[in-house]
Amino acid sequence: MSRERLVREAAARGKYAPLRRHLLALRGRSEWRASFGDVEDVLGFRLPVSARLYAPWWANRRDGSSQSRAWQSAGWRTRAVDVESGTLVFERAGGAPAGHGRFSISEILPPHDPGPWPEGFTAGREQIYGDGER
Repeated sequence: MSRERLVREAAARGKYAPLRRHLLALRGRSEWRASFGDVEDVLGFRLPVSARLYAPWWANRRDGSSQSRAWQSAGWRTRAVDVESGTLVFERAGGAPAGHGRFSISEILPPHDPGPWPEGFTAGREQIYGDGER
């Protein structure tokens, strides 16, 4: 199964899937101005306290946080987050046409490249995984 498909399926089944479905259903609209209460109504549960206190909770994160994965996999991004008034704007990402949840999986959840082994690293499998003789 492709990485893109796995991420889409995770977003479609995750805690924030109702928000993803809501955004996908906003055909013909380029933005949705919402209060945190509006988002809670769509989700069917209260947002975590951190969403009401910290604007970074609403960031279009590349690390694949479950909430940002939900709106980004639907082809949307957030902007104008105001925690004082409890409002934000969802807008279509990258000029995606209405009704299309197109996105680059590498933008949302970039592949991890751990890089080369450190110079001089000599640990064997048994030292790393604890299997084999000691």
